[in-house]
Amino acid sequence: MSGVGAATLLAYVGAAFAEIGGCFAFWAVARLGKSAFWLAPGALSLFAFAALLTRVETEAAGRAYAAYGGVYIAASVLWLWAVEGVRPDRWDAIGATICLIGAVLILLGPRG
Repeated sequence: MSGVGAATLLAYVGAAFAEIGGCFAFWAVARLGKSAFWLAPGALSLFAFAALLTRVETEAAGRAYAAYGGVYIAASVLWLWAVEGVRPDRWDAIGATICLIGAVLILLGPRG
């Protein structure tokens, strides 16, 4: 694979927010006292997450999942800020950046 296409980037971003949204629905029920009705859209969101990861342009599922980890971490920091209203600090930003660099290395590193 010589590069990461737009479809892969969209799949990763969509998967990240689908997973975070799905997990947050469960968090909201278990930790915030929200109605159990939150679980249905949460489950659908987790289904969308798994389906989106199959759209990643790579020949190995494990590589797609490993690189996704970096995207997930960065998206989680954005969620922290946008949804939960907690401003990320410099350590959040530095950590997310390091993880994104790792994701790029996993996807674009030369293979023998």
